[in-house]
Amino acid sequence: MEIKRAAFVTSMDRYRDYPGIGLAEVAIAGKSNVGKSSMINRLCRNGKLARTSGTPGKTRLLNVYTINDALHLIDLPGYGFARVGREEKLRWVSMMEGYFADSATLRHVLHLVDIRHEPTADDADMNAFLRAHDIPFTVVATKADKISRGARMKHVAAICRKLLVQPWEVIPFSAEDGTGREQLLELLERVLLGAQAEGMEALEEAPK
Repeated sequence: MEIKRAAFVTSMDRYRDYPGIGLAEVAIAGKSNVGKSSMINRLCRNGKLARTSGTPGKTRLLNVYTINDALHLIDLPGYGFARVGREEKLRWVSMMEGYFADSATLRHVLHLVDIRHEPTADDADMNAFLRAHDIPFTVVATKADKISRGARMKHVAAICRKLLVQPWEVIPFSAEDGTGREQLLELLERVLLGAQAEGMEALEEAPK
């Protein structure tokens, strides 16, 4: 996939109707400060598209972006940030669960984890949630530039053990040097083509 057009659509405190709804959606999940916004910016080659912050817990809404007028990226609130109150954490959980329950066009989840550290209990919970609800996902190991190429597989192996995936199912990614960008674009293209094929099948099966 070549991204020719990318734009911010809206922010929502809960999943509801928004401009352009109905396109295939790819959600981006991960703990606070794992690099979700930075990944979006690198993918789209637009450093100002998604707001980034060095302060964990900045993304507290569902942020929607459109890609080539054909696909929506849904940036979910970061989880696992300890410095917010219990009420705020419960609100985030409710927002995310509402999204997964209500989206009719979710096709894939990019589950981001920090390659430098073993996945947290919250990461494992997200992984288990996606599996329990039969939601297709891909693990993306961010901040790959912080680890030497020779040491990456060791870190990926730790991720695989905790999240029960195979090494070839993990995409090391760096928003700094672009590592993994092409792999993610290929994945998005496959997701989009799959969604389009499903749409054609539905049209063919519809009563004449």
